[in-house]
Amino acid sequence: MSIVRALRIAGLLFAATLANGAAYASDNPAMDAQVKHINDEWARIKYQMKGRANQYDQIDALSKQAAIVTTHYPGRAEPLLWQGIVNSEEAAMAGTFSKMGYASSARDILEKARAINPKAANGGVLMSLGVLYYKVPGFPIGFGSSGKARNYLEAALAMDPTGLDANFFYGDFLAAQGEVAKARNYLLRALKAPSDPDRPVWDVGRRGEVRQLLADLDKKSRH
Repeated sequence: MSIVRALRIAGLLFAATLANGAAYASDNPAMDAQVKHINDEWARIKYQMKGRANQYDQIDALSKQAAIVTTHYPGRAEPLLWQGIVNSEEAAMAGTFSKMGYASSARDILEKARAINPKAANGGVLMSLGVLYYKVPGFPIGFGSSGKARNYLEAALAMDPTGLDANFFYGDFLAAQGEVAKARNYLLRALKAPSDPDRPVWDVGRRGEVRQLLADLDKKSRH
C-alpha cells in the first residue's frame, strides 16, 4: 500500500470517531467554563455543521482558541486535553499530507496533559491518547500502536466504566481488532450510559455513532 493511500484511509478512520466528549468539573470554575466552551464548539462543528471546508475553517479557528485557553492555565491538564482533542479533529479534516502533522501535535499535547495528571477528566486524557494510537497508521507512516491503544483505553475504561465515550471507543477499538463479539458488548454498554443534559449535541451525536457502528457490525456478520 502506498503512503498516500494509507494516509487517505487514516483520514477516513479519523473522521469517523476521533475526538471525545470528556468534560468533568475541576476545582477551577472559570477554567471549566472556558474548557466547556471549547467542548461545545467542537461538538457543534463535528455534529451539526455542514460542508467539510466550513468545518475545517471553524475547527482551525477553534484550535487557536484552545491554545489561548491553555496558556491562561499553565500546569493544568484539562485545557491541554481539549487542545489535543481539537487538534485531533483538525487531523481528521485536514488534507492528506497535513494529517500526520496535526495528529503528531495532538499526541504531544495529550502527552503533556498525561504527564501533569493522567486521571484528568475521569480518564479522558488516557482515552484520547488511546484513540490516537489506534486511529493513526503504524510505522513507517505514523506512530500508531494497537498495544499502546489497548493499554490506554483499558486504563480509561477502568476510571469511567459506565461512560458513553469510554465504552464506545473501547468497543470501536475491539471491532477494529476483529474482536467483534466483545466489541458489541461494550457498544451496548455505551448506549446504557446516562444522558448528559449539559452537552446534548455531543450526547446525541455520539449515540448516533454507537448505533451506526453496531449496525455496520451486524451487516458484516450477515455476509
